[in-house]
Order: sequence, then C-alpha cells, then structure tokens
Amino acid sequence: MITIRKADDRAMTRIGWLDGRHTFSFGRSPIPNGAPYPDGFRSLLVVNDDRVKAGMGFSEHPHSDMEIITYVLDGRLAHKDNSTGGAGGNAKSLAPGWIQRMSAGTGIRHSEFNPSPTDQLRLLQIWIRPEREGLKPSYEDREFADADLRDRLALLAGHKDSGAPTLIHQDALFFASRLSNAASIRHTMAEGRHAFVHPAKGSAVLNGISLSEGDGAFIGDEREIAIAAQGDTGAEFILIDLA
Repeated sequence: MITIRKADDRAMTRIGWLDGRHTFSFGRSPIPNGAPYPDGFRSLLVVNDDRVKAGMGFSEHPHSDMEIITYVLDGRLAHKDNSTGGAGGNAKSLAPGWIQRMSAGTGIRHSEFNPSPTDQLRLLQIWIRPEREGLKPSYEDREFADADLRDRLALLAGHKDSGAPTLIHQDALFFASRLSNAASIRHTMAEGRHAFVHPAKGSAVLNGISLSEGDGAFIGDEREIAIAAQGDTGAEFILIDLA
C-alpha cells in the first residue's frame, strides 16, 4: 500500500528569512485534520524541506531524545553544537552531498546558519525517535561524492548492525540517490518493514505512481520499491526504511 502526501499539502512556515515545508505537523504549522499520518510515520517524526536566505539561520536552541539528520541540497551550512563529539563541541561547514547526524539524547544545543552573503541554503532535516531515551549526546558527519549517489541507492546512515557509515540509534536505514534522466533503482523490503520516499529535486515514478518534487510517499506491504527518474533533469530523492 502506498499513500501520497502531495507537496502542496505539506504544512508551511514562511517568515522573512525561512521558507519551510513540513511533511508532518511541525510547531505551529499543523497538517490538516483527517490527513493520513499527521504527526509522523512509524519512528519518523519530522521531514522539513527548509530554504534559508543568505546570511540567516536558526540561532542556538536545545533538543533532547531525538535522532536529527540533516542532508544538504544547495548552498552551504555552518553548524555549531555543544555535543561531546569534539573539544568544546563541533563547528562544521557542510555542502551538498554531506549528511549530519546528531543524537540529542540527554540534551544538546545547536545552531544552523547560512554563511553565504548571496546564496540560498536548502536542506532536509529529518527527526527520528531514538530506540531509547537518555542516550549520550553525539555527533557525526560524512561527505558523499556525486559518484557515491549517482544512479544507485546509497546507504548513508543506519542502525548499528546495518553497516552504514553513519549511525542512527533506531531500527532505520537512510538512503539517498541522484538519478540521471531515465535511470532507475530497486529496493527490496524485508517482511514487515515500511518506507518513506521523498523526491527532493525533480520528479520520479514509484511503483508506477508519479511523484513530483516535494511529494512524500508512505509505503507498507510492498516487497519491492522501484523508482525511476521522470523528465529531463533526473531526480534526487531520499528513502527511509523503517521497522
């Protein structure tokens, strides 16, 4: 079974410096009553597509008991946090192709900023409920070249037994792909698993269903997922495989 949330049906946050589109209810931006999966899908709680104006960003703020994954699409992200992952925390600069994972655990403070004086920053931020509360806060980031993502389904993050290069403290697998025009991939689902698919750029066909940029597909009871790029520009998408 595949349920689609169209891009235009997402919740919105639009202020002077931020254009945010939310697959699930987020803060003061709710998904309308009666829509499927208003507050999350399995352990997946947040998928935010944020566009941040030049020289602006999210000031330092706290989180706890959440796995926070950031995937950069355009521009550059300046990140700071007070985790124990480095001396005094972390200060990183991330570009497209980078993934960042924070385990907020018992408490973490961080900021996310667009350091460019001219260019927009665009990122996906994903929140996943951790396998247990009270984890020690931690941080990881990893860069993936275009060749790592091009016309293949690349495992970027996952649980401890998945072999993924970045850890998620939950039974979840985070994949990304950049499909060239007419290219396709397949993903086999283990029995009882679910998945979320989101074309971040371009459009795609998922098991015969057309998805536009920004759409979200909630998937259950499917043994195989087939995704093909649609149109002349190809498609970049994420796939999250969930217990």
